[in-house]
Amino acid sequence: MKTDSIFYQLLQRFPACFFDLLNLPPETANSYQFSSVEVKQLSFRLDGVFLPDTPNQPIYFLEVQFQKDNRFYSRFFSEIFLYLHQTDLSNNWQGVVIYPRRSVESVETARYGELINSGRILRFYLEELREGESLGISMLQLIIAPTARAIEQGKQLIPRIREELPNLKQQQELLELIETILVYKLPQVSIKEIEAMFSLSDLKQTKVYQEALEEGREEGREEGRQEGELAAKLASIPRLLALGLNLEQIAQALELEIEQVRQATQRE
Repeated sequence: MKTDSIFYQLLQRFPACFFDLLNLPPETANSYQFSSVEVKQLSFRLDGVFLPDTPNQPIYFLEVQFQKDNRFYSRFFSEIFLYLHQTDLSNNWQGVVIYPRRSVESVETARYGELINSGRILRFYLEELREGESLGISMLQLIIAPTARAIEQGKQLIPRIREELPNLKQQQELLELIETILVYKLPQVSIKEIEAMFSLSDLKQTKVYQEALEEGREEGREEGRQEGELAAKLASIPRLLALGLNLEQIAQALELEIEQVRQATQRE
């Protein structure tokens, strides 16, 4: 699985999960901008940097390390200090490293012991975090969930996203991210099977559902407004069937009579 890409997407769309990890209020994310930063001259690239809006908050340098690398800490500290040398910012700083488990951590830490043990560096092992403490940590743990449990954990996250996030755009982004994580983790499971795990109300927010409806709209765009709207709905029915919805669910989602849906399926 492309863990670097997944973590970057998660932190970009839902930065509160990072501050959950640090046991800071989720709203702390409102004071930071997250990005990946290239350090010039040596072509170093930090996985992520949280840059604060005010000078009294620390810069957070983040690295997600899922493979054993005996030179990790030499590279990480080189990137940090070169960045601090090049920037005009005077903020204090903290390094954060996320490991899937302790066994992945570099064994050569003695020469950096003072820095690692000074409180400057925070290390987190996802396998050791307690499940369900916060939505953010639960999203992080889904990335390392065993294949046998991934779908169940994904299902448990869906209602929490609905309940805990008032922002509809953020809800949709996290639902799509769960979808992406499961596709990476379960390559033998089809996208249609994964979509089928979403409830009707959640499914209506996903990218696949929206694309199905948009395809229908495109097909009906040249007709009259009411006729075109009906044609758009009818054209989206085959794809919604393929996602695992039954006739009653499709009728409810599209605000159609069930007989209209049934006739549309018979014409296919």
